[in-house]
Amino acid sequence: MPESYPMNGGNGTYSYTQNSYYQKTGINVAKGMVSEAIGEKLDINNFSSGSNSFRIADLGCSVGPNTFTTMQNIVDAVQHKYQSQGLASKFAEFQVFFNDQDSNDFNTLFTSMPKERPYYAVGVPGSFYGRLFPESFVHFVNSSFALHWLSRVPEELLDKNSPAWNKGRIHYTNASDAVVDAYAAQFTKDMEGFLDARAKELVSGGMMVIITLGCPNGMPYAHLAAGIMFDCLESCLNDMAKGGLLSENQVDSFNLPVYAPSPKEITELVERNGCFSIERLELTNWRTEADPRGDLRACVMHVRAGFESIIRKHFGNDIIDDFFERLLKEVKESFHLIQSSYMEGTQLSVILKRK
Repeated sequence: MPESYPMNGGNGTYSYTQNSYYQKTGINVAKGMVSEAIGEKLDINNFSSGSNSFRIADLGCSVGPNTFTTMQNIVDAVQHKYQSQGLASKFAEFQVFFNDQDSNDFNTLFTSMPKERPYYAVGVPGSFYGRLFPESFVHFVNSSFALHWLSRVPEELLDKNSPAWNKGRIHYTNASDAVVDAYAAQFTKDMEGFLDARAKELVSGGMMVIITLGCPNGMPYAHLAAGIMFDCLESCLNDMAKGGLLSENQVDSFNLPVYAPSPKEITELVERNGCFSIERLELTNWRTEADPRGDLRACVMHVRAGFESIIRKHFGNDIIDDFFERLLKEVKESFHLIQSSYMEGTQLSVILKRK
């Protein structure tokens, strides 16, 4: 059973709802590419005329609000496609299936949903690394900033007898080759399951958009902003262990289940699956479109919204506020490194078409 890593729910100070600006920026960067691909590549003439519903799935939707923006953008582009071909009446209705783990805060998702929306909304709890829908059911699949979450931490990282034992580290950033390989193998296994499931669920000619954290081919993750941030998290936890606030064993047994694939890795996985054609694949620097203020506290709040639940689950409630205050200080000291790393593209956008 895949592990669950929910974003902070609700609408409070540390919630994902209030601290997902970077994801919003990334979605906006990819908007034009997605709309263009729908206009040029979506095979609407091949879809069955047995139903007048166009079905869209958003996998890893979290709690909003970014999922609502994404779904509206997709619906607008599909509607324009039908209108431009004189087929506006063929699909009179849209259905959107919002998927995330069953621990996701679906209450916040649905209570914050736009009242006026051009689709019927459905919640679908469950892991997207397996089947979620009937065969040949959905016409369009979207997954934004979700596939970098592994289904589980690689088991080798916790085995003291394994060369991949990740003692004193919490990620593959600056770790041994054995640790990097263990992460890569877990991502490969997860992605194979994801592609196999979507190949069954998507209709022929349907499309899938994947936006995720990425890494340039051959570049160590430690050279990227996220890698530097993970080093900061690691340093704070080790300092707290040295100070007696945590045990060394607690740190040694904690690893972030996050992996950023390269374009080469994604290409090989898709080609090996054999059911999709790659219509677009780009590694972009979303930071060129982001807020240039460099607000350090906002940056740490963003990290807290995404990682607090997994840190709290492992280390308990008592350390949380202290930990994130330490992280803010650590990020201030490393911010020049983080800023210089923004030159590299770290948003991987992939558009696939079901053969």
